[in-house]
Amino acid sequence: MTLELGGIHHLTAVTAEAKKNLAFYTKTLGMRLIKKTVNQDDTTAYHLFYGDGVASPGADLTFFDFDAAREQRGNHTVSRTGLRVDSEESLNWWKDHLQSHSVGTSAIKDRNGQLSLDFEDFEGQRFRMVIDAVNKAVPWAKSPVPAERQIIGLGPISMAVPRLDRTEAVLTQVMNMRKVRSYPASNGMAETHVFEMGPGGPGAELHVVVDPSLSPARPGAGGVHHVAFRTPDQDSLRQWIDRVSQAGLRSSGEVERFYFTSLYFREPNGILFEIATDTPGFTADEPMETLGESLALPPFLEGRRASIEAGLKPLI
Repeated sequence: MTLELGGIHHLTAVTAEAKKNLAFYTKTLGMRLIKKTVNQDDTTAYHLFYGDGVASPGADLTFFDFDAAREQRGNHTVSRTGLRVDSEESLNWWKDHLQSHSVGTSAIKDRNGQLSLDFEDFEGQRFRMVIDAVNKAVPWAKSPVPAERQIIGLGPISMAVPRLDRTEAVLTQVMNMRKVRSYPASNGMAETHVFEMGPGGPGAELHVVVDPSLSPARPGAGGVHHVAFRTPDQDSLRQWIDRVSQAGLRSSGEVERFYFTSLYFREPNGILFEIATDTPGFTADEPMETLGESLALPPFLEGRRASIEAGLKPLI
């Protein structure tokens, strides 16, 4: 049986303003704060996870709270994050809703074969809402966004690179993605190549945008740190570790994150990829009913709780 990824697991971006970030993603976008924790490699920074009503894998948009200047846009990075809604009617609702909250939007139109709506958050984090006609949102009851309009999950994810060949080889020959279509450069849009994983559909697509004229991006607030792909459990993750190693790619090996287990490596254009398990999930240390309401720390950090809490800025 071919080892396959299940789609997008989560995407981790960077904010320099955690309090405003929390307000925007829970109040304007109506997502649920499903885990309030810290960056396990730098416990002075929050790691905030936003998701749907039940913290489903594939719906997690997460942020590291770093004291950083704004991202300088360019190549070698994830350039735009897809958010899925259920219909064209929902896209129209979101256009009106965002504009009523002083968030500028594009027109709703076809982009790379998908009817979509582009917008940015207050730090320039770039998003594209697209239609997922198959899946439905699992709503958060306390969201200010009506249940039928809530975000289903992530995807497609777009990444910007100066050349395709070596990245395509890793995506197709190592990660077992399928190249399904391409869009030539036109109307101000660069050449785009679409790769899909597992079940396919917008929640399992990676769009590789090729533009050799761009300078390398400089990481910062409003940018993306990494994108993670789904695998069911630790057994399948260890198969991915072996596969990545046999391909000659340097990697982190197995990394225990408590809520999931991960493998990290960079594709040939330098973009950080993660493969993460769907299990055990965010109820490993909190009941579903109260996810995100208090600072959660994995067991290996619990002994440092007092000092960690003292070093964090209030979010409210």
